[in-house]
This record gives sequence, structure tokens and C-alpha cells, in this order.
Amino acid sequence: MPDGNRPPGLSKEEIVAALGRLNDYLANANVIGEVCIFGGTAMVLVFNARLSTRDVDAIFMPAALIRDLAAKVAEERGLAPDWLNDGVKGFQASNPEITQDSVPQFSHLRVYRPSAKYLLAMKCMASRTSGPETAGDRNDIMVLVKHLGFKTADEIIKNLTRFFPPERIPAKTQFMIHEVISDLNPKP
Repeated sequence: MPDGNRPPGLSKEEIVAALGRLNDYLANANVIGEVCIFGGTAMVLVFNARLSTRDVDAIFMPAALIRDLAAKVAEERGLAPDWLNDGVKGFQASNPEITQDSVPQFSHLRVYRPSAKYLLAMKCMASRTSGPETAGDRNDIMVLVKHLGFKTADEIIKNLTRFFPPERIPAKTQFMIHEVISDLNPKP
């Protein structure tokens, strides 16, 4: 149960500390691991778009070892058992754009993240609305659109089609994009 002095979920400091502890375990095993963070974790660590995220959505290698070590970190640090999970792997584009810019690096853990353009495309494809379990993707999309300097829905859709074929773009994504642009550029 979160206390009243900190946001629910994993803060920037908690994410970095948990990844650091994962690095310690990898160092003890003399293994170099790789983690590519996505979603809310990238929004927290790189874009300072929010104070916390529910979990760390990532793709990691070696998968079985990191999954086992993440369970040890969870137990040790009092985190949810799935604090580090690879549920995002089913939502990847065939041509992902990743970088190590602005993410912590460790001796035995290489950390990657999607470029802002790729993360925006992924967030647009998800276009989740807010609810009891999630804040949704709208605010993250707005932050990324501002960060990238996009002014029109066409610019966002052009970026989206760099990563995902037009026929895969759901109607809800197009509606979300138009709503975001409308909110960012209100008519007088």
C-alpha cells in the first residue's frame, strides 16, 4: 500500500534502483544483460512526463535469467512480482527505433529505450483511455507530440506509418490523434 508521501507505482528513483540491483545480480553471474524499456517507464525516466508507472514494460535478454533475477529483486525490494515484464513484445513494430540516450547504464546491464517517434507511434497504436487500472495514453501522446513539435494530425499519422502499416491503424487511434491535436491547438 503506497504511503501518502509518494506516488503509487514505481518512481524514477525506484526504477533505477531496481535496475541497479538487477545489474548486481547479473554481475555476480558474470553475464551482460540487455533491457529495452517502453511505455510508462520511458515516460518517467526520459520525458519526466509523470511521477511513476505501474510496472516496467520491457524486452530483455537473456530472457529466462533476467526473469528469474527480476523475481529476486521484487522479493528483496517489496515490488510486485511482475514489476519487470515482457508483455510489450507482442506490440512491437517490425522496424523498431531504439537508443541508449537518456537512460541509465550499468556495468552488466545495457538499457535501451524507443526513440520519441517510435514511442509516440506505439502509444498512438495503443490509444488506451483512462480507467481504474491505467491513466491511458492521451497525456503521454500529448507530451510526445509537444516534444517532437508536431502541429497536425497528418504529421502524427505520417510518423505512425513509418512504423506500422496504415491498414493496421485502428479507428480509435485516428480519433485519439485528432482529439490531441484539437486540445493542443484550441480554436479561438
